Amino acid sequence: MIVIRKISLAMRITLFAGVMAVVLSALLAVVIMLVIHRLSTDALTARIRNASARVVAKVQHEEQLEFRDAEALEVQVVDRRGQVVASTAVLRDKPRMARFVPSQKHNLTTTVCDGVFGAGSCHIVVGQVAHRTGEDWTVYVASPRIPWWVTPWLVAVVGGSAAVLAAAVTLLGRRIATVSLRPVAAILRELDEINATCPQGRVPVPAGSDEIHDLASTINETLTRLQGAMEHQRRCISDISHDLRNPITAMRAEMEDAMLAVPDTMTRAGNAVLCSLDRLEEIVCDLLLIAKLDADTFCAKAPVDLAEMADAECVMHRHATKKLVCDSEPDVVVLGDRLHLCRLLTNLLANAERHAEEEIKIAVSHEESCDHDRFPHGVAVLEVTDDGQGIAPDKRELVFQRFARLDAARDKDAGGTGLGLAIARQIAEAHGGTLRIEDSDRGARFVLRLPRHR
Repeated sequence: MIVIRKISLAMRITLFAGVMAVVLSALLAVVIMLVIHRLSTDALTARIRNASARVVAKVQHEEQLEFRDAEALEVQVVDRRGQVVASTAVLRDKPRMARFVPSQKHNLTTTVCDGVFGAGSCHIVVGQVAHRTGEDWTVYVASPRIPWWVTPWLVAVVGGSAAVLAAAVTLLGRRIATVSLRPVAAILRELDEINATCPQGRVPVPAGSDEIHDLASTINETLTRLQGAMEHQRRCISDISHDLRNPITAMRAEMEDAMLAVPDTMTRAGNAVLCSLDRLEEIVCDLLLIAKLDADTFCAKAPVDLAEMADAECVMHRHATKKLVCDSEPDVVVLGDRLHLCRLLTNLLANAERHAEEEIKIAVSHEESCDHDRFPHGVAVLEVTDDGQGIAPDKRELVFQRFARLDAARDKDAGGTGLGLAIARQIAEAHGGTLRIEDSDRGARFVLRLPRHR
């Protein structure tokens, strides 16, 4: 098995085709030889019977029994007493060639070995009854049995043809395997170039609709996703570097100023450093939470009343700079992790507060669903809407990517991390729900849908 694994696939196919071609060609040659042998034997038997009929006619007409030329056949005529009265020259003065006695109406054909024919020699013998002078005589006509190979030249022709056929099938199998696997070799070469240079390249897709065509198409789709992931990773690294560099630079500048200034400025420098540290801590906490969400490390789920949670947030933000309006239906309960759901709502409110002009609205309701497998007891809906500029439809999915922040958001507020909405969507999906941005008359409208608890 280890040796087979070291052989190339084309060579394996060639070996398999060669072995099968040899086996099938040998079987075909054997069948042909058997058929030819049977036909030759039948033809010889018919010739012996015809010769026997002629000898019987000669005996019955009481002609002189002399067999100078019996068509290379051996003939014996035996009288009623079992004495050989006439024979060909080869069997002269020899006993009868066979002991069987045919019936008066039918001749009898059998194979006789050894005896008068010599050791190891077998003949086909036809026996027939002839009437002469009121007695029943027996006529025996024999010929050497045809060997299985019939003639040497026939063996050479059939064997040579079988060998040529096996070689042709083997070469054809190798040709087909090589041509079929040629696109695979091209794909491998292109993949090596892609790995060595950049992910922008794509493997060649062969014509047709076979498995190799599907493989090449799947590889290109995978490379496209890989390229997108690499570009997203580069953007993430750039954004993280930018977001972490700003507070670090600010802390360094404040500390350098404090070292050069009078001691009274230490308090101001400390406050500035603490603000930068708060932002760094927020980024680190968001990254840790994302790591936990990726690892799917959730606490035990319990019933959570979304209306109660939304009302609590409204109470906590009653002194905020933006007006917060709550509109909640009672008994909208879901099954989930309360801390994570609170974090989801907090992130949505933080995003809305950065972009709202004057008012933020929280609405909790429930609705029926046609997807009874996913939402067997209906859908719990939580909406957070602001009255800001809104988000363009082609950017609505972009804001849910990690470290993705629109240019307008960066210009308006440099304190965001670009992780809040990504964390919110990941929490929603971990609870079997969805989080999307839907159309609204003004501003952005984030809609959370979760399976409603019984």
